[in-house]
Amino acid sequence: MPDTSSATRSPAAPFRLHPGAADSPVLLHVPHSAREIPAEVRSGLVPDDAALGRELDHITDAHTEEIAGLAAAAAGLAPWRFVNGLSRLVVDPERFPDEREEMLASGMGAVYTRTTHGEELRPAGFDGRPLIERYFEPYARAMTEAVDDRLAATGRAVLVDVHSYPSRALPYELHGAGPRPPVCLGTDPFHTPAWLLEAAREAFAGCGGTGVDSPFAGTYVPLRHYGRDPRVTALMVEIRRDLYMTEPGGPAGPGLDALADALAELVNRVSAREP
Repeated sequence: MPDTSSATRSPAAPFRLHPGAADSPVLLHVPHSAREIPAEVRSGLVPDDAALGRELDHITDAHTEEIAGLAAAAAGLAPWRFVNGLSRLVVDPERFPDEREEMLASGMGAVYTRTTHGEELRPAGFDGRPLIERYFEPYARAMTEAVDDRLAATGRAVLVDVHSYPSRALPYELHGAGPRPPVCLGTDPFHTPAWLLEAAREAFAGCGGTGVDSPFAGTYVPLRHYGRDPRVTALMVEIRRDLYMTEPGGPAGPGLDALADALAELVNRVSAREP
């Protein structure tokens, strides 16, 4: 696993910012790799321990923190890494915290009320606002500050969102009927320029092929910058889990190293591009 000794982490804010090179514009964002759920949050979840463990197997982007850490170590200019230390079942920091979020239709907005299979995760009428205030808002502020820091240091910020997804669609997926390529590249019409998408296609060309915005589309950008600041570019990398691990929730396999090398190549291509 990647070293976390130099990471910045607050006991009240369980996310970690791993410093990279001072002149790197790249920020690898790993929001869904953890399984940890604080006791006070666990008490508000409906499933028993066995069912919750199965849900974590399905919903967690297992081993993506390791992929990002290996890529950072292999890159010529080390990127910065922002890693969520809590499960997305606490809050999902990548969702819109309001009615703009399309996953509300599946009970999976910023605070999930349903599982990947449509079962009850939190009781009817659950008030998610305290979780938003305690976990979502501090995370969003810290990510915004990390992006602002890269802008101040390098004049640009390139967010690469590192995710994984199951080889077979789960019931919660709103767009699960489309293609499921080995590597799905999620884009945003404002924040994903053509050169960034092409760099990712070339970097992951040896991983079995890439697709765009299917089964998952879009990419994470802090709301302060979203749709406003063209200096912030972003791309989501969704890796199909059968490429590197036993599904669901099993150990990593030999494909992990090749994917980390491809991600490092993407970082190198981005870093080498002139602002």
